[in-house]
Amino acid sequence: MRILVVEDNPAVARSVAAILERRTFAVELAADGDAGLERLLSGTYDVAIVDVMLPGRDGFSLVRAARAEGIGTPVLMLTARDAVEDRVHGLNSGADDYLVKPFAEEELLARVTALARRAERPFAQTIRAGALEIDVAARTARYAGRELRLGKTEFRLLEFLARNAGTAFTRAQLLERVWEYDFDGSSNVVDVYVSQLRRKLRAAGARAPIATVWGVGYKLEREP
Repeated sequence: MRILVVEDNPAVARSVAAILERRTFAVELAADGDAGLERLLSGTYDVAIVDVMLPGRDGFSLVRAARAEGIGTPVLMLTARDAVEDRVHGLNSGADDYLVKPFAEEELLARVTALARRAERPFAQTIRAGALEIDVAARTARYAGRELRLGKTEFRLLEFLARNAGTAFTRAQLLERVWEYDFDGSSNVVDVYVSQLRRKLRAAGARAPIATVWGVGYKLEREP
């Protein structure tokens, strides 16, 4: 796997490179935004890890410019800025994931591997999980042929659970993956939306559409 790291702090760049190279990944470094963009436009990488605060062109600008040129390389934003608006800005700029410093080595590796795997296997536009069928392009969902009338967030939540049917996610993970920013830990927004989806799925004939996994969170049951 070939990875580009755009980071102006030499110590951080060396640390990230060492973590990745221990997993036999090939790593190239760029120390500023302009150099990073030039490498991204001219090279072929499985994943790019881009710091936000860079000399010259910042990370947000780098990603926007790369996307404008049709570069689809998955991008992980790596930064010390953990405010909600910064995360949203990064994702809206075209980044695929966001990791805040300081980070655990295992989490960095897990996120990089997940991004590379996602790029190798493009998301299906039609998702089927038992009697549930989701048309991502048309933004429609049906259960046993019956249309589910879903709001925007309900649809995103059901789509995510269906893509990962059988896998349990915590509320925090669902907030990060579906809402793409953090709510206060006391928020019950996930429970509210799961309850709404359960009601609509049961009305269409599903028996146990979304299971509660005690001590973890929720998962969409795999149906025959």
